Amino acid sequence: MLNSQPSKSPFLTLRWYTFFIYGTMVIFTSFFQLYLQDIGMSQSEIGALMAIGPFVSLFANPFWGYLGDRMQNIRFVLLAMMIGTLVLVQIVFNVENYTLIYIVMTCFFFFQTPMFAQSSTLILNYIDGTPYKFGGFRLYGSLGWALTAVVAGPVIDQLGVPRIGIVFTALLMVAILLMIVLPPQERIAGGAAPINWKTLKQIGSNLYFIGFIILGVLVAIPNMMNSTFLSLYVIELGGSKSMVGWAVFASSIFEAVLFLLFDRFLRKKVSFMIGWLALVSLLFTFRWLLMAEAVSPMQVIFIQLLHAVTFGGYFYVGTQLTMMFVPNAFRSTGQALYTMTWSGVSGVIAGFLGGWLFQNFGSEQMYLAGVALSLAGSIGFGLMWLNVRRTGYQLPDEEG
Repeated sequence: MLNSQPSKSPFLTLRWYTFFIYGTMVIFTSFFQLYLQDIGMSQSEIGALMAIGPFVSLFANPFWGYLGDRMQNIRFVLLAMMIGTLVLVQIVFNVENYTLIYIVMTCFFFFQTPMFAQSSTLILNYIDGTPYKFGGFRLYGSLGWALTAVVAGPVIDQLGVPRIGIVFTALLMVAILLMIVLPPQERIAGGAAPINWKTLKQIGSNLYFIGFIILGVLVAIPNMMNSTFLSLYVIELGGSKSMVGWAVFASSIFEAVLFLLFDRFLRKKVSFMIGWLALVSLLFTFRWLLMAEAVSPMQVIFIQLLHAVTFGGYFYVGTQLTMMFVPNAFRSTGQALYTMTWSGVSGVIAGFLGGWLFQNFGSEQMYLAGVALSLAGSIGFGLMWLNVRRTGYQLPDEEG
């Protein structure tokens, strides 16, 4: 963490790093499926390939989280992850054999999937003990995601789908340069507490945290299905690659406003946050119902506006709740576990289930399955909220 009153320069660099790392990843998340379709993969094959990422993240997130906690140098860990991603992406777009694509993508996902979790930890560590707030930095990620998507659509239309890798590489190199010039953080005196089975048992003994994780998987599965197959859905409804970009733009442009509002008005109280997750999960249910009934790309673009308050609201509150549920010494590991389940376990299920439903029953049934899962999550969070209101909750650092 930074112990002295910070100058603005390192934090400006951190904001622009967040902008470009999110901008880089939206290219992969939103347009890579079009490349796979272009080389002849079916929806179920694309779903299976994309499910490798969340599966690999089940191992990659704990590994990089553990390394970050042990080294107390998230900046170095992120540099290693980005350089590995940069090298492997050059191979991904130059192999056409399906077997080789699966092998290379497995290695690619090992470096790429934990980036958001560790970037969040980097921000939290830099702003610890300063007047700065998490949302003020995360909004740059939302802007990077939204603006890059809307610009990338027509660019990819002009360059052609096979050249998506060029756009990805250029943006990632900028993020790497920004990370290099970012000043190092001071290490916590004595280093991090050792991570072992006793530590994991301590984290896992918090039943509220376990319930939060399990219900999060239910809510995340349809969100991951939408993320994986949105571009294919827009094309299926007659849209262009530019419209794919606009759909992604609509999904994240208002996240910036939401994060600023949360920074200012969100009550840092466990019961309030759990109640918010119940409401957000219900809004997710409504969103997937609308997607199931959509008949044009423009309708999808407008429905995507709900992404800011649904995913944005869940991400922000989930990140804050994880900090409250997990002791400070294991913050990096806690964020890795949160991400591992939100985009890991749920992503594996979403890739296979979503691809199977899309190919065999159509997009409408895929989104209706999302309605049922999100509703179950909303009910679960509602029951958890009632229990916390009745019994109260004591933060780990306050126990004993």
